Amino acid sequence: MRWTIRWTVAVAALTLAGPLRGQESQRVIAVLPFENTGSYGQDKEAFEALEVGLPEILSATLAAHPGASVVERPRLRQMLAEQKLGSAHRIDAASATEVAKAAGARYAITGSFADFYGKFRINARVVDAQSGQILKVVSNDDPKLQDRAQLAAIVQVVADRIVGAMALEAYPSDVAARRRALPNEALTDFSLGLMYEDRGDRAKAADAYQRALTAAPDMAEARNGLQRVRGG
Repeated sequence: MRWTIRWTVAVAALTLAGPLRGQESQRVIAVLPFENTGSYGQDKEAFEALEVGLPEILSATLAAHPGASVVERPRLRQMLAEQKLGSAHRIDAASATEVAKAAGARYAITGSFADFYGKFRINARVVDAQSGQILKVVSNDDPKLQDRAQLAAIVQVVADRIVGAMALEAYPSDVAARRRALPNEALTDFSLGLMYEDRGDRAKAADAYQRALTAAPDMAEARNGLQRVRGG
């Protein structure tokens, strides 16, 4: 089954001591891979892909907030590799702290998800890289908001709760108005593209990114991914 998700994830960020990209007024955050804590009812590869796809959606939306900046994925992957953290390793608060510091971020978001035959749950943890403490854990704990078909709303609610926990102002109205509603195929295939790209399978990654673009022609992330794997 394909999923529908609105790429409108709003994520909070906090002040950074040494901001990236020379943007001293911006708050920088590292969004780390999500852990699949036990999912059933879908193809295994789809769940594996979400481990990298969900945090990338968070990062893309963070970058749209005028007060936030994110650690870009290539640098974050480098830091994860140096810390010997891959998809098979759980990223706890201590590990998140080390990665965030190494990447030049002040705060990190770690997360997990579980899909039990359509009952979907996301947990997101905000970690202070200075103290190493988890500041807040938020989730879609409302039983009425745990249907996989509601994934767009699930992610949005989790993100809004993170924003509230960080006491960050809401997205400006003009940014919110540009939020995109992408079809299921776009999310799934984009996530698969990232996963295949990470594995070095450029052909499969290109096919997945192309499918994502077919489903959502204006999806810049998929277009950029296709250019990367094709060497364009």
